[in-house]
Amino acid sequence: MSDSDQQKIEQLRKDIQRHDHLYYVKDAPEITDREYDRLMERLKELEAKHPEWITPDSPTQRVGGQPFSKEFSEEFGEPQRGLKPVTHKVPMLSLDNTYNVEELRDFHNRVVKNLGTKEVEYVVELKIDGLGVSLTYEDGILVRGATRGDGKTGEDITANLKTLRSIPLTIPMQKAGYKTMEVRGEVYMNRRGFDALNRKREEEGEAPFANPRNAAAGSLRLLDSRITASRPLHIWVYALGHFEGPAFNTHFEMLKQMGEFGFRTNPNTRLCQSFDDIQKMIDEWQEKQSTLDYDVDGLVIKVNSIAAQNKLGSTNKHPRWAAAFKYEAEEAETVVQDIRVQVGRTGAVTPVAELTPVFVSGSTVSRATLHNEDEIVRLDVRVGDRVVIIKAGEIIPKVIRVLDKERKGRQPKFKMPKTCPKCDSKIERPEGEAVWRCVNAACPAQLKERLLHFASRNAMDIDHLGTAMVDQLVDTGKVKSFYELFDLQLEDVSGLERMAEKSGKNLIDAIAKSKQAGLARLVFGLGIRHVGQRVAQVLAQTYGSMDALAKAPYEDLEAIDEIGPRIAESIREFFGEKHNKKELCKLKQHKLVMTEEKKAGGGSLEGKQFVLTGTLENMTRDEAKRKIIEAGGRVTSSVSAKTDYVLAGTDPGSKLTKAQKLGIAILSEKEFQKLLDT
Repeated sequence: MSDSDQQKIEQLRKDIQRHDHLYYVKDAPEITDREYDRLMERLKELEAKHPEWITPDSPTQRVGGQPFSKEFSEEFGEPQRGLKPVTHKVPMLSLDNTYNVEELRDFHNRVVKNLGTKEVEYVVELKIDGLGVSLTYEDGILVRGATRGDGKTGEDITANLKTLRSIPLTIPMQKAGYKTMEVRGEVYMNRRGFDALNRKREEEGEAPFANPRNAAAGSLRLLDSRITASRPLHIWVYALGHFEGPAFNTHFEMLKQMGEFGFRTNPNTRLCQSFDDIQKMIDEWQEKQSTLDYDVDGLVIKVNSIAAQNKLGSTNKHPRWAAAFKYEAEEAETVVQDIRVQVGRTGAVTPVAELTPVFVSGSTVSRATLHNEDEIVRLDVRVGDRVVIIKAGEIIPKVIRVLDKERKGRQPKFKMPKTCPKCDSKIERPEGEAVWRCVNAACPAQLKERLLHFASRNAMDIDHLGTAMVDQLVDTGKVKSFYELFDLQLEDVSGLERMAEKSGKNLIDAIAKSKQAGLARLVFGLGIRHVGQRVAQVLAQTYGSMDALAKAPYEDLEAIDEIGPRIAESIREFFGEKHNKKELCKLKQHKLVMTEEKKAGGGSLEGKQFVLTGTLENMTRDEAKRKIIEAGGRVTSSVSAKTDYVLAGTDPGSKLTKAQKLGIAILSEKEFQKLLDT
């Protein structure tokens, strides 16, 4: 390698690492996404030219690699085959929980008594609701990342943790005299990212995650780090485990040093000089926790002095110098009147508890999810039981425990049905998944949801085909599949409830018009698992016709950027199923457009990332989003340094302000249309 190339690589790495730190840690980016991408592309070019100089700490190594195994599942954080055990040199002890001020005062009194002093300084931190991890650095380089596990042994998730740009791959610890350092933190998903992830999962036919912690835990323990890299994960660092180097005098001093090393430390951490100060902070965050963009379930109180911590020591389970104060979620008691199962668009069969209505966290609740069969077994919930419910994340009603001492009689345990409650077809639970599914693609329950998805604005865009009309068409047996929509005549619909001759004609015309929707929207409308709007566009532009896509080998599909093994397998399963082949054949006979122009060089907006804000005058935001995707661009929900353009209508929100602060190009609707036409 020439000295010039070597110097360029080293400088590019330093520049990229600096900009990662500014954006992901300091929230103060200095360059645009396009400038950042140019730096990364140049580094990749030089490393491809000189692969012998690629190092584990290079920014190019953050992207997810190949799965450890092709047998992996991303269902709600279940343990994954393929993750290796890691023994923690210093156990990651859990904290002793307190739930009221009196219990916390008892903790304080024990500390005072054992230290023999009345004055104790504490550090009080927010208790982040995420997944505890450890990060081991040797000679300044991240060499291993692991889950907490049982406190003594965790799982090796190094490849996944490296995808988090808020975790530095190198730290300047040697200059401070450290040879080895194990840093501990909490990985979490903020609410905005969680909502966006769940919207995407539902769009792709996947069951949504129950809460941000569940999503973060599941994302970190995947065997395919490419999926982890796509998840909106963040970290707060809060402690050290084993290290070789100068000792710290206080916990607060250690946190300051971690910040100087480039880690994210929570800005709401505070020094408290007395128990009264702690109590004030408890009261303050009881109100303020809802203002955060991430979940907090309490506070962590730690003795600040390291010497005092060592003197107090630990039990086998908990340190004696720290305690967690947990806020009680608002609970309510009610009775399970029934347990029913509901069937979603992809055939997922989900148990739901029908409850005696009860008011909790601001609204009346009469139903609560039981998630899956494993959760019912864990709770041992039965019809007639008195149960305690909360709103998980203050949104989703959830049964948290059964008051079994109040159980009267011998209610039988709930068992998942052997057949679908809607069509009486067999239901199956695929190996490695927590969800049972109906195997009948023509199941009426699935059919209604599938038809609504098929007719949705971003799919076939069939006006006047809403929930009430779909219910009537399916319940009367007039429509049993997608293609039968195109068989409908005016006399079939004009006699239905709230459907006069004029409105009936509007519906028939809208169905006929949808035949011209195009290949990408048809592929999305078919509801193939894991195939969202963007993937459907990629497939349409890659293959150009439904026939070519249907015949595409697994290997070719997997090789496409943005596809990968999970989506490729789902596509092959869909086109290999007999019922789906018949469906596509019938749709073809109805002369639906099943081709699309292949764009070898991508669309006019290829690779560009947009954020929409405000009200547009001549098109809806869905229409604008569709045009962006059709032109090869992407649409995200939040502004970042990665954003290329913000399309702003009237009454824009805070997204416009942030875009202006970051120097991102702001487009009017007229300018956006001009960009599309270029």
